[in-house]
Amino acid sequence: MDCGNLQLKIDLHVHSCYSNDSIITPEELVFYAKEHGLDAVAVTDHDRIDGALKIAEERDFLIIPGIEISSLNGHIIGLNVHEVIPPKLGVDETVDKIHEAGGIAVACHPITFFKGSLGNHTNSRFDAVEVINASAFPFRYSVYRGKKLASQLGKAQTAGSDAHYGPEIGCAYTLVEAELEFEDVIKALTKGLCKPFGNAIPLRTRLKREVYSLKKKIELLEIL
Repeated sequence: MDCGNLQLKIDLHVHSCYSNDSIITPEELVFYAKEHGLDAVAVTDHDRIDGALKIAEERDFLIIPGIEISSLNGHIIGLNVHEVIPPKLGVDETVDKIHEAGGIAVACHPITFFKGSLGNHTNSRFDAVEVINASAFPFRYSVYRGKKLASQLGKAQTAGSDAHYGPEIGCAYTLVEAELEFEDVIKALTKGLCKPFGNAIPLRTRLKREVYSLKKKIELLEIL
């Protein structure tokens, strides 16, 4: 695909504060998305959809509702879903439920350490493979293996930051050939009219995330 024809810059993997391991408020999410030149963001909280739906309804910014599901065999992203997909199911059943809900099934960070990777459980039932995950370790190996896997399966390739801290948003993103309309973006992703870009989250930013996360936990304990 000619990159000159790609129009929208979208981070397809972001966690809001509705995920218990993220400190990104809705306000910060939209602020950093705009600050980093994004046209849209997919909010993919862990095993819940309510935050994504609420943010999409209340913010004047294109939010794609999603969910990162903890299947029995690794994590799976469902995009364009408006209901909770149950965790702790097998890969095939999870993907089927995403499709039944009208969503797109993405194998997120399929080849990496410490992140619930699908590995060999990634199969042709998926609509796309997240080949660039800015939080993945080891990053270059993850990207290489992810792209190879997506090519073998003949699937669309996507990218996302997997951000849990505002400044991480947009470190990886997907360029999507679509108009700035929700339905058009989903249709383009389904057709594979997209291309992944991005780099690993800088170590300095990762360290800042840990400091701010600890600070917020201490503030919460003081309130309690």
